[in-house]
Formats: sequence, structure tokens, C-alpha cells
Amino acid sequence: MTDSNKEVTFLDLGVSSEVCDAIRKLEWSSPSPIQTEAIPAGLTGVDLVGVAQTGTGKTGAFLIPCIDRLGEGRGLQVLVLCPTRELAQQVCDDATALLARPGKKAAGRVASIYGGVGYDLQVKALQNGFEIITATPGRFLDLMGKGMVDFKNLGTLIFDEADRMLDMGFRPQIEEILKKIRGKRQTMLFSATMPNGVHDLASRITKNPIWIEIAKSGTKADGITEFVYSVKPDMKTPLLLHLLENEDWTQVLVFTRTKSGAGILQKALSRQGILTGALHSDLNMRQRTRALERFTEKSVRVLVATDIAQRGLDVDGISHVVNYDVPSDPEDYTHRIGRTARAGTIGTAVTFLASNDLGAFKSLIYHLGRDLGKVSLPEFDYVGSSQLTGENKSKSSRSAGGMGSKNADELTDEELRALLGG
Repeated sequence: MTDSNKEVTFLDLGVSSEVCDAIRKLEWSSPSPIQTEAIPAGLTGVDLVGVAQTGTGKTGAFLIPCIDRLGEGRGLQVLVLCPTRELAQQVCDDATALLARPGKKAAGRVASIYGGVGYDLQVKALQNGFEIITATPGRFLDLMGKGMVDFKNLGTLIFDEADRMLDMGFRPQIEEILKKIRGKRQTMLFSATMPNGVHDLASRITKNPIWIEIAKSGTKADGITEFVYSVKPDMKTPLLLHLLENEDWTQVLVFTRTKSGAGILQKALSRQGILTGALHSDLNMRQRTRALERFTEKSVRVLVATDIAQRGLDVDGISHVVNYDVPSDPEDYTHRIGRTARAGTIGTAVTFLASNDLGAFKSLIYHLGRDLGKVSLPEFDYVGSSQLTGENKSKSSRSAGGMGSKNADELTDEELRALLGG
């Protein structure tokens, strides 16, 4: 009789002892819900469609069964298509760790393929028959057109963050790649959301798939505490500097709406002596890689980024995510805040709300179906708590989630609009 209270392990899911050893090196203590559902099915070779919120271990859910079934020396067997260079590299890094065998030769070889860098290493990986390739669709299609790709032993095709790929306009490239892949294969499609376009793609490219949905769209990880600050548009940077005075703001990821905004904010924080990096598409690949490495190594405390970093950025220990600008697409909010509280940890998500963001904020709240904790600091507030009376006036100076700020009582949406003069 099975003990129902026993914690499920990767070994219980059917993963080989060698791969389990590699998993332990990564300190993945136990499988997440999406991994618990997807890994046993993936090991059988059936098609899968997985929907789960960001930060829940989708990468492990598709990589672990692929690596467990990998045959060394047979050329390209696993192709993972990703929307961004950063995500392709992140998946590549995870695959490299899972392929490692202490004291032995690695169980396979993996390379990432994406634009913005030279072709030489990528061509060599394909010519030398690397078993796993992680790639962005554009550069991969480019190399396909040059006759560099051999699909004869491809056994598994994976679409990671499929919703983002379609949002970024990669459907034509995806369709061209699909035309070239013949024969029987396992197809896995993973996504944080399942809009109609992704649902249609999943239904068309998979055969009798197992559908796994862990959380509905907009759901946040349990460990995330959310706050929203009302702020004058010209006081956003002073507010951020004020919050960064708190020592528990140890590793902070700040999202801006524009590339120019990210650059300006990065310089403003640096001038105040805060070690700050930037990550946006105006930087070349080397600069972006270096910025991410410095943030991962904790050489910089703050990373200012555009939404290029909202998918696939898996950095341990991000304590706070700041929406410097309210995202125009409500889905982006969930992906942004999912950079903290990953793999069962805790974190804080802060959103700055100026009067010109009220429309986007109302859409966000409607989409989320939940309120966010509202915080008012009179010196930064758009209207100022001096105009609040009675029950709406801030009465406490205790810390809001360790942020060293005054807690305002919970406000309704109508009261918030009144507060902001909207």
C-alpha cells in the first residue's frame, strides 16, 4: 500500500537514477506540479500540451524526459524552439546541467542557436550532430535554408513559451520549420497562457496529446506578495531610490515600457551609487549576456529591463520585481512578476501607478480578477494622503512587506481613482 503522505520524487516519476543525480546537483528538491504531471507522460513518448504559470518548472517538465530518452551519437534528436535569445540560452544551460555525469562523459551535447552573434559555433554544432538544439525560429530557419540541418533522427519537437512566439510574429517561421520535419515524432508545446492562436497551433501539430493545465491565465505563484504605489509621474525614480534604501531589497528586477526609458533609469540609479545593469534589445548580444551574468552573479543589485526579460529569465534570489510602468498587456504583468518567487521561494512585486496609467491599470485588475495591496507615501503620492479623510487615511508607519513604507487601508477601485484624481 502506497503512503499517500510520502513526497513524490523524480525517481518515483520514472526518471533514471543518473538523471536524478544531475537533478540533485541542480538542487531541484522535488518535482513541481507541472513536472509531476508531464514527466511520466513525456517518458512514454506521447504528445503533450502543458499550461502553467511562469516560474513553475516548465523547462524541467520537457527537458527531463527528453534527456532520459536521449541516444548519444545519433545527431539532432531534440529541437526546442524559444521566442527569445535569453530563453534559448537558459534552456541550453539547464540541458547542459542535466546532461552532466560526474566522472563520466556527458550524456549528450547541446547548443543554442539565435541571431545577433556569429554563425561559426552554431554551424559546427549542427555539423557535429549535437543531440539537443535550443533555438529561436528566425536564425534556425536561416540555417535550415543553408542546408545545415538534418532532421532524420529528430524524435522530439518542443515549443517553449508558445504564446510569446506567436505574439512576436514567429508564426511564418514556425510554419516553414514544420514543413521540413517529416516522420513520426513526439511534440510538446508549453505555454503560460492558451489564447486561441496557441490552442489552434497545439491542436494542429500534436496527435492525441495529453493536455495538462496547472493554473488558469493570470494566476501568480503562491510566494509572491503584490503592492501598488500611487506616484506622480516625475517622482517614479525618487520613489524607487527611496525603496532601494531598504536592505531587504537585495536583488531587484525593474521593468520599463521602453528601451530608452530603461537606459535613462539605469544611468540615474548608477549616478546615485547603485550598481545597476540594463537589458534591452538596443544592446548587442554580448552586452545583454554580460548584463545578465553580472545580475546572476550579484555583481549588480538592480537590473533594468524591457519585456525582453519577462520570459525565460531564471535567476535565483530575485527579491523584488518592480513594474516601473504598468504593462499595456495584462498578460505581461503575470510574466514579469513571475521572475520572483520561483521554485517555491518568496518574493515581492511592486507596481508604480501614475495618473496616465489608470486605463492600463483598470484593465490589469479586471484581467487578474483580484485587488493588489495599495500603499501610499505622501511625499510621492499623486494626490497625497493629506487629501484622504476618515477611514481612507493612512494610519500606520509599519512596513509593507518589508518595504519600509506606510500602509494605506485597502481601497476600492473607485476610492483609488478618487485618490489619483482620475
